[in-house]
Amino acid sequence: MWDSLKLVFAPSVGPFLAAGLLLIVFASPFRRQLFLTALRSFDTHFLRSLLATVGVLIGVGSVVASMSILEGMSNRILRNFSTFGSNIVFVSPAQARVQGRPVGSAQTLTVEDSETLHNDMPKVIQAIAPLAFQSTTVKYFDKSEAFTIVATSEAYFTMNEYKPASGEIIDVQRANDELALDAVLGSKVADKLFTGADAVGQFVKVNNVAYRVIGVMEARGNVGFLDVDNTVFIPLRSGLRRFFNRKWVDLLTIQTAAGVDMGQAKKDISQILRREHHVRVGEDDDFETTTLEEFVNRFNQVSLMFKAIFYSIAAISLVVGAIGIMNIMLVAVTERTREIGVRMAVGAKRADILWQFLIESLIISLIGGFCGLGLGYMISDLLNQMLSSIFSNEITPGVVVTAILTSTIVGVISGLYPAFKASRLDPVEALRYE
Repeated sequence: MWDSLKLVFAPSVGPFLAAGLLLIVFASPFRRQLFLTALRSFDTHFLRSLLATVGVLIGVGSVVASMSILEGMSNRILRNFSTFGSNIVFVSPAQARVQGRPVGSAQTLTVEDSETLHNDMPKVIQAIAPLAFQSTTVKYFDKSEAFTIVATSEAYFTMNEYKPASGEIIDVQRANDELALDAVLGSKVADKLFTGADAVGQFVKVNNVAYRVIGVMEARGNVGFLDVDNTVFIPLRSGLRRFFNRKWVDLLTIQTAAGVDMGQAKKDISQILRREHHVRVGEDDDFETTTLEEFVNRFNQVSLMFKAIFYSIAAISLVVGAIGIMNIMLVAVTERTREIGVRMAVGAKRADILWQFLIESLIISLIGGFCGLGLGYMISDLLNQMLSSIFSNEITPGVVVTAILTSTIVGVISGLYPAFKASRLDPVEALRYE
């Protein structure tokens, strides 16, 4: 976590901080003096000024944590699905309903559907991988842990170019054998159960049934919906019969030939499945077909909704922080009325007074912004370490720019009215002020 903070503050935040300070300090000798005066004022009222930064700190921290997590998750999911290529169609069971009420997923999508599609569309469909999945405990002697169990065919491995590090994958013969008790382990499954020992040829228990390990897959991370490194693959037909005890599958992943019109392929797949499932004219499909492009568009819409929610919550904190800074600056104007009068009496212009208080407000806000930047990274990094399977943070230049820009805007807006009020004081009345 601290390494990531050093990485962030050194190459990313450093240039922005340096550029901002140089712009303010060296704009003119008098501005440099205003900047030093603002720093002395911050030091004189350190605790009060520090408390004023808390709202900005929390707001910017929320923005940074939200942005880094959302960016990381979005990019990771999009990268996972980019491994499929653009010529993929997903077919999943639709929502089952009884008298208009949802009662789970339809149980009508079968292995036979995949065979029918392949036979009816030989020039369009290149490969079909049926999948059924469920989490359960896998044991090897005294070691046991919950993993995802996936029953599938050899097509899943070939279409995803997913290769074994040792042993072999589920072939056509094993996939169609209803009695086969073979298993292929993801890389992390093998590491956790066998701790470096050769797993091929050993037996693991899945729901207290012994499966012979025939292969251990290469480390791959996520492939689409699945974290394949934490997955145990078993033959399709024996898995449906002996482990899942059902005939229906959870997903058909269809790979079309290159150059195929995906929209037309989707329509043809739907027509064949409606025919096979005896869906009457006017009735809703008992399945859903989605192309990879449609899935990405839906995901982007959901991601945009979450961004709006998270940023709205962060905006509330920023508004509170801005009000706090404005309150502090108004108090400072009242306390330093006589000082303002003296400055005007010795030649300071109204613009100089305005700049002085505006710079003070900006310094308070930027301190809160930079502290919030660090807080946000720590929160996102902590969540990433604790819940790596759910969260994935990613530091992008956009996150840093947004944090700095946000704190700058808050500082300018919150300090504008107090600075204007200070610049409009009557010098004579200010000198008389006690």
